Amino acid sequence: MRIAVVNEVSAGDRNGAILKALEGRGHSVHNLGMADGQESPQLLYTHTGFISALVLNLGLADLVVGGCGTGVGYLNSVMQFPGVTAAALHSPLDAWLFGQINAGNCVSLALNQGFGWAGDVNLGFIFDRLFSVEWGSGYPEHRREPQRAARGVLAAMSSAAHRSFPDIIAALPEEVVVPALTFPRLWDFLALDSRDLGEIGAALKLRLKG
Repeated sequence: MRIAVVNEVSAGDRNGAILKALEGRGHSVHNLGMADGQESPQLLYTHTGFISALVLNLGLADLVVGGCGTGVGYLNSVMQFPGVTAAALHSPLDAWLFGQINAGNCVSLALNQGFGWAGDVNLGFIFDRLFSVEWGSGYPEHRREPQRAARGVLAAMSSAAHRSFPDIIAALPEEVVVPALTFPRLWDFLALDSRDLGEIGAALKLRLKG
């Protein structure tokens, strides 16, 4: 699985704990957000929500791990975009159920509130359970088909309720687009000057020129 980790400024110092908790699981991990609270430009949850949705809609990540102090701001930010199925995970049980029932592509973590002593250990437990299940296998098992059908309806709702992603890029406020796209790790990862990212890539280039 290709995993993007996208930290915002208030939880930048938790970045190392997330990366450590993801180690040794056989996944390809890309660290695209803040590694501490000192980097520039500083990313707020409005920026990391956009970055997360961008890499998902470009097909450059299968799962995004983000969050903020409470997990709520980031969750609200990323859910403004199409192609995102997200959940706030506070416990290993949340993670175990999310993978089976929702089969989503984005998780939001509370990285300050309640993090506390052994918070890094809890992160490891959350990822243990998240990656222990077959995505979309259903829980309880007899609910597998209704849950699969509901995910399809939800995807159709998202498609009907949103503009296309290139249109979204064109319409977003400058204070969201510029800090996000000029953040060094994301800029290097996207490599806009050296590869074709289709209509979304063209929209990004056009927006940066403007």
